[in-house]
Amino acid sequence: MSELLSPLDCCAPLAAPVLSETEAAATAVLFAALANAARVRIVNLLSGSDGPVCLCNLTEPLGLAQATVSAHLSKLVDAGLVRREERGKWSYFSLDTQAFERVSALADLQEGACC
Repeated sequence: MSELLSPLDCCAPLAAPVLSETEAAATAVLFAALANAARVRIVNLLSGSDGPVCLCNLTEPLGLAQATVSAHLSKLVDAGLVRREERGKWSYFSLDTQAFERVSALADLQEGACC
């Protein structure tokens, strides 16, 4: 059984001479995870925090129900952009800064800029 890779593990820079179908699809997953205003706001809130943030502390600033915030966070976690840590019955979230460095390199349209 092959191990599943996160979208960040299979992406090639957009400026690569050629993108395979797999690389293009993995890159699309990353951009799709960020293609929602609520998820962009979540990234913004997490980037301004000093440590992991409890899901319960994200609902009020976002003005969304806990289940909705949880669904958005799941998409970000699945894309490898956000880390989840379980503490008792609550989940805490933080940005994976290395993942965002990789996304930044992916989006750099100068040839040879990535990785």
